[in-house]
Amino acid sequence: MLRDLVLAFFTALGVVLGGCIIGSLASVFSRGSPVHTMLVLAKPIKLWAIVIAIGGTLPTIQALDSGIWYGEVRLLLQHLAMIVTAFLGASVGYWLVTALAGAE
Repeated sequence: MLRDLVLAFFTALGVVLGGCIIGSLASVFSRGSPVHTMLVLAKPIKLWAIVIAIGGTLPTIQALDSGIWYGEVRLLLQHLAMIVTAFLGASVGYWLVTALAGAE
C-alpha cells in the first residue's frame, strides 16, 4: 500500500513537471515566452496528473461506490488515500513550476 501511495505521488509530480517543461518547448520554437507557457499549462495539467496517478477514474469510482454502499471501508480508505496522495503530488509539482517561473 505504501508503495502505491509513493508511486501515485511521484507520478502526479512527474506529470505536472514534465508536461509543463516539455510543453514550454512549443514556445521556444514559436518565439514565445516559455515561462509564461509553463504557468498557463500548470493549472490544467494538475487535474490530469491526479487522474493519471490514480489510474483513471472508473476503477476508483467503482471502488468508492462499493466502499460506501457495501461497507468495504478498507477499500474506501485505500482509494481516498490514493486520491489525496495524487493531489499532494500534483500540488507540489504545481508549486515547483510556479516557484521556478517566479509567479506568486
